[in-house]
Amino acid sequence: MMNLLVCVKQVPDTREIKIDPVKNVLIREGVPSVVNPFDGYALEAAARIKDKAPDTRIVVLSMGPMQAQDALRECLSIAADKAYLVSGRGFGGSDTLATSYILSQAIKKVEETEGPFDAIFCGKQAIDGDTAQVGPEIAEHLHIPQITYGIEATADARTGTLKVKRETETGYEILQATMPCLVTFTKPSWSVRYPTIARKLAADQAEIKVLSEEDFPQIDKTKIGLSGSPTRVKKTFVPSRQKEGLSIREDSAEQTASRLIELLKKKGISL
Repeated sequence: MMNLLVCVKQVPDTREIKIDPVKNVLIREGVPSVVNPFDGYALEAAARIKDKAPDTRIVVLSMGPMQAQDALRECLSIAADKAYLVSGRGFGGSDTLATSYILSQAIKKVEETEGPFDAIFCGKQAIDGDTAQVGPEIAEHLHIPQITYGIEATADARTGTLKVKRETETGYEILQATMPCLVTFTKPSWSVRYPTIARKLAADQAEIKVLSEEDFPQIDKTKIGLSGSPTRVKKTFVPSRQKEGLSIREDSAEQTASRLIELLKKKGISL
């Protein structure tokens, strides 16, 4: 039997985000939250392994405020069998390093109940941060091998290995890792599955175990929260969006290109 863990994050729906024109900050009020799309691809990769080996168990884990339970229930309605949420004031303000440390400790805690995980799947990055750091950092904290930018995964319980097709700048490559291991996933060519009515009804009633600071008595508090985060944001701003422009319309593509080069040279831009 395979035992898989999928780490997910609840993020603002970027299609609904607007910028305050005066304060130049994100307007979060009224913006719906969704499961981070790349984490959805990781869940689908785990579900496809379960399709071939029905006795596979999928556990989902998230860190965030209590409202993140909504994202976990969505995962339960799609393919997950059990869900855990890490939530507490002491975890607030954590950057990627602190978050990955907390999640690594949470994974160890969950394994006490669920048993060792053969593989940990994560999205390559969260769309609200785009750092692509948490997954690889979890692997480093746990001292397990990692493969990034996966699009497909095939598990071989007999040999204890995971074969991953990963995306590269020039195409694809196939890598194999000994389990336990961690894989981050990017967007595949196929679509993810949707929740079923039966699973959605069950997910609405499912118990989600919440892990607070009290559940980690041995955690190093110098490595969590704002005080345990070395990242410091000095300034944020919204780039100015100048609407000035010039439309070049000549009789041919060659004339258009020549006119463009002429204008660029007048601006002091060398080609």
